[in-house]
Amino acid sequence: MNNILETKDLRKTYVLNKKEHNVLNNVDLQIKEGEFISVMGPSGSGKSTLLYNVSGMDKITAGSVVFKGIELSTLSEKEMSTLRLHEMGFVFQQINLLKNLDIIDNIIISAYMAKDRSRKEINHFAIELMEKTGIAELADNDITQASGGQLQRVAICRSLINNPKIIFGDEPTGALNSKSANEIMDMFIVINESGTTIMLVTHDVKVASKTERVLYMVDGKIVSEYNLGKFKEEDKDSSEREEKLSKWLLKMDW
Repeated sequence: MNNILETKDLRKTYVLNKKEHNVLNNVDLQIKEGEFISVMGPSGSGKSTLLYNVSGMDKITAGSVVFKGIELSTLSEKEMSTLRLHEMGFVFQQINLLKNLDIIDNIIISAYMAKDRSRKEINHFAIELMEKTGIAELADNDITQASGGQLQRVAICRSLINNPKIIFGDEPTGALNSKSANEIMDMFIVINESGTTIMLVTHDVKVASKTERVLYMVDGKIVSEYNLGKFKEEDKDSSEREEKLSKWLLKMDW
């Protein structure tokens, strides 16, 4: 498999009160096409900053980020926005849906902006996604007429509407109860099985145990990783994977 995303000597520095604070310190990272990656580490270790910088949502200070052979630092803001629109999907802890739109309109709006397909095709695909995620009956509802778990499913549909090559998730289950979190992770597994690469930031061992490879960050660096392999049907009781990951995290002073 080829690398879909690669960083070399990635640094991110913020200046606060005339002092430089290095949030990412010379991070080297390779993610292959079709991988399912999670990033863990203590608060302030740089997990979310890494996600935002490799996705082009934030500008790096130094080093390189290459996505599908494209060096992101060479792109203008407009070119970067176009790349994100067509090639990347995003799911956040704070769902960030538009309150003035109903649920299906929240899903389709980015596809209308992309203008890659007819509106009829987009609407059909949106309904298909909603059926697959079990929220088809909510299509015409306001976002206030759905639970947190349902709204996160809406966000997943929105992230998939343009058939992205990669999905980035920043604590996508962080605001959900355990049942909803498990359901969302099961959806991510199915999405990954279809070939979409996924990179998640999480504090949750249960969430990370369902991913293929876990990266551990400390002080802006990836200090170690743990390979669990793809989550398979026989892993439905994920307690063994959780136990293995928990033991490894203890060694990392988690």
